[in-house]
Amino acid sequence: MRGGALAAIAMAGVLTLASCAKDSGNEGQAGGEGEEGSCVTAQAPPAPPASSSSSEADENVDASSLKVGLAYDVGGRGDASFNDAAAAGVDRATEKMGVSDSTESTAAGTESEDAKQQRLDQMASQGYNPVIAVGFAYAEALKAVAPKHPDTKFAIIDDDSVDLPNVTSLVFAEEQGSFLAGVAAVYKSKNCHIGFVGGVNTPLIQKFEAGFVQGAEAASDKVQIERDYLTPAGDITGFNDPGKGNTLANAQINKGADVVYQAAGASGKGVFEAAKSNGVLAIGVDSDQYNQKTVAEVKDVIMTSMLKRVDVAVYDYIKAIAQDDLSNMPERFDLKVDGVGYSTSGGQVDDIKPVLDGYKQQIIDGAVTVSDKVSG
Repeated sequence: MRGGALAAIAMAGVLTLASCAKDSGNEGQAGGEGEEGSCVTAQAPPAPPASSSSSEADENVDASSLKVGLAYDVGGRGDASFNDAAAAGVDRATEKMGVSDSTESTAAGTESEDAKQQRLDQMASQGYNPVIAVGFAYAEALKAVAPKHPDTKFAIIDDDSVDLPNVTSLVFAEEQGSFLAGVAAVYKSKNCHIGFVGGVNTPLIQKFEAGFVQGAEAASDKVQIERDYLTPAGDITGFNDPGKGNTLANAQINKGADVVYQAAGASGKGVFEAAKSNGVLAIGVDSDQYNQKTVAEVKDVIMTSMLKRVDVAVYDYIKAIAQDDLSNMPERFDLKVDGVGYSTSGGQVDDIKPVLDGYKQQIIDGAVTVSDKVSG
């Protein structure tokens, strides 16, 4: 399988993946109207052989003594994205492993560091253990709170800067999953013109952009890509402003983009609404957004979602705490451990699944390396 993947790389000429987009974000030639798939210029890699997946061994794990605290980022439960994925992990741990109690609290868009510290400190003081901080915005607060509660286990999603003995980082290869989203966008674009809408212009969200651009360029050397962010770094309201998401997506669609990928938290609802009103396609993020109740009225435009398995990471972390053994936790949740991926709900990418799985296998095998940095 590895040999086949390498041969495909040679035939394709070279997925020079580190070369991303130009400063304008509109590299390549405009494709013009065409048939579905006419944007593709690279030969697809071979699909990997089918493999049977083994079932999880959760049956004997008892987490009934655990009380789990979940400190959400802005948007909270119901954002149809990042926070909902974290919530799903705790819900599943409650169902499958018998977590006895859980509590949750949501950050406000403009709250202070003191408010974040208070949220984490209160959970730990009330006996919740572990306490899971959902998002890199909690990094500084966790550095202050965790040393005050040495017997409490903490985890933080999307940050690896907190180097403390009672803190576990849960980080992901967003660029790998986004690469597959970029390939899918090219294969489904009729205009050979696609878009990326990021919530806040931070290094984390730039990983989504970087992978998306590389995947698109791997499949086509003529694709045109719009790339925009709702807010600059430091202004996290970009993750919770559907109206602004709608406006920005409409602007990209008016320029010709007919597939738009959003990595914008709750603002993504506005992107989906723009896609629906203009008769184009969209790509969701984090959760399988086709199945999210809060965006059910626009689900038909969600052709796939880039799955960032925050639910898996949260569930696996709780399981490891219940077993008192964190040694098997991966350093990074990537394609190899199904930490990222893509969804097939709705059937709109069923026809290109062999192509997506072929690229996925190349990344797993190391034949393709996806950069997590935006260049140019």
